Amino acid sequence: MQLEPIPCGGNAPVSPCVGICRMDADGLCVGCRRTLAEIARWGAMSDDERRRWMREEQPLRPSPRP
Repeated sequence: MQLEPIPCGGNAPVSPCVGICRMDADGLCVGCRRTLAEIARWGAMSDDERRRWMREEQPLRPSPRP
């Protein structure tokens, strides 16, 4: 199964959410690899902040553990 980010609409960057919303033991969502604080803040972030997070932060997150 391939996971696809959810579009936010307009020219805004897509959300990294893939609809699998469950926190792992490391405090990261198993679907998007964000913390609860990052998920809560996403709606208030500017498009530039979202793009920066997806470009710089998301690739550094560990893959979910099996």
